Parts: sequence; structure tokens; C-alpha cells
Amino acid sequence: MTDSFLARVQDAYRQVQNEQVAALEAFDGRLETVRDTWDRPEGGGGDTRILRNGRVIEKGGLNFSAVQGAVSPGLKQQMNTEAERFAATGVSSVLHPHNPHVPIIHMNVRYFSLDDGTWWFGGGIDLTPHYVVADEARAFHADLKAVCDRHAVADHPAFKAWADRYFYSPHRGESRGVGGIFFDYVGRDGDVDREAALAFCVDLASQYAAVYRRRAEAFVDHPVTEDERRWQGLRRGRYVEFNLVHDRGTRFGLVSGGRTESILMSLPARAEWAYDHQPAEGSREAQTLAILRRGEAGTDWLGEG
Repeated sequence: MTDSFLARVQDAYRQVQNEQVAALEAFDGRLETVRDTWDRPEGGGGDTRILRNGRVIEKGGLNFSAVQGAVSPGLKQQMNTEAERFAATGVSSVLHPHNPHVPIIHMNVRYFSLDDGTWWFGGGIDLTPHYVVADEARAFHADLKAVCDRHAVADHPAFKAWADRYFYSPHRGESRGVGGIFFDYVGRDGDVDREAALAFCVDLASQYAAVYRRRAEAFVDHPVTEDERRWQGLRRGRYVEFNLVHDRGTRFGLVSGGRTESILMSLPARAEWAYDHQPAEGSREAQTLAILRRGEAGTDWLGEG
């Protein structure tokens, strides 16, 4: 599939990857960055950047991919389409910190097109604190609202509500974290200008390192107890469950013949599971769990609801 707009999206997303990796390296100061460029036999390839063993980041990555190929029967069923070929390009990242007082963060922006002329953008940023700090959650949501407010194609209340519904684990009755924004199929119905949608996605992804730095820098050197470390492991376990059971991006990558190592980059280096773990009443762990169990509607952090 040759498409000049697709090539421009790919160039823009490559630039985002390079700039955001450089910004994270500068902030962390001790990151070990491993680069793995790869080709996909069916078409396209990617650039995986593994970020590990830093001052802030224990394990994470910031990946670029641009792939294309035949729409498999499984993919046709998942997307409800009769198109024969697809092209997809995106930048995605997950960062797992050393310190449990620093949150996990996820970012993804993507562009998808089919040979029947259908196209759309999707993506978002969301935050998964091991311990929910209300002021930090509000500041994070304010950062994302500021980006949305710069772009007519971005509906912050709708995208925030979509994130609350999406990043929810029904089998646990818990939100994965404090949400953020999530959007998909932007432009699929022909009601959005492609240039405007691309500008929004690039702006959002370009804020990633700065947004994370603001959430992390006050907590990087916070003292940590063994109980807090164990709680971090348990919350990481919940993160793993969501990604493997519910995350559409993970499922799409696997059913479309994606590169498993890059897809599962989102998983932490270590995680824990404990049978029927119940935090002590009144503890910070119990308070965090109470917030995460408010249901799919999430928390109205900015008073918009």
C-alpha cells in the first residue's frame, strides 16, 4: 500500500520516538537504552527501544512500528471488515519505575488504514499509580486536558470517559489506574480532517516525557519499605492481567502476526500475585484500592462531570 499521507505519518511518529527517547534519557540520567530494529516478513518493520536500569525507570520501552499486510480472517472478524490489506503505524510506550511512589505510564498513538479507503487514528495516555495521590492525578488530567483544548478534533470529556471505561478490569472490578484519555476510530466516519487528527496525535505524544517527568521527579528518591515494594509487585500483577486479558492493542498485535517481543515490552520485569490479598483497613493501600474500585465511571478529577 503506497500512500503519501501514510509516509508523512510514519515520518512524524519516527521523530516523536527519537525526541521522546532523548527527553527520557536526559531526565533519567542513567538509562540503558537498547535499540532493536526489525523487519516484518509480511511487510514493514519497526524500531524497538528498550529503556532499563535507570535512576527512575526499571524497565520500559518506546517503540515505533510501520507494518502492512493481508487482513487475516481473525483480523477481519475483529474489525468487522472485508478489506484485503491493511497498513498500521504507531508509537507506543510503557514505563515501569523502580520506586513504587512513582507511577507507571502508558502512551500510544496510531494510524490505521485499509485498502478500501477506510482510515482512522487512535491512542491516548494513561497513568497507573501504585499509590493514588489525588493532587498528582488532578495535575495529570489537567495536563491532558490542556493538550485536548488546543485541538478541535479532541473531545476531552469524551476521551476521558472512554479511558475510564477502557482501562477497567471487570474480572477484578478495578480500574487499572487513574485513567487519562483514550480514543479510537477518529476519522473512520469521514467527519474529521486527517491533518487535524495527525496534529493532535503528534502534539499529545510529544508531551509524554514532560508529563511523566512532572509526575515522577518529586517521588524518585522517596524512601521505600518492604511492604511498599510488595504492594508494587501486586499492582504490577494487576497491570499484567489487564494487558493480557483485556488490552485491544495486545490482542491486535498477536492476531495480526505482530512481533511478540515488542508487543510484550509493556510487561514489568517483576510482578507478584497473592491469593485473596486484602490490605489493612485504613492503610494507603486500602485507600488506593477504594479509589480504583469506584467502577467504570472512574473519578471526576477535574470536576467536569
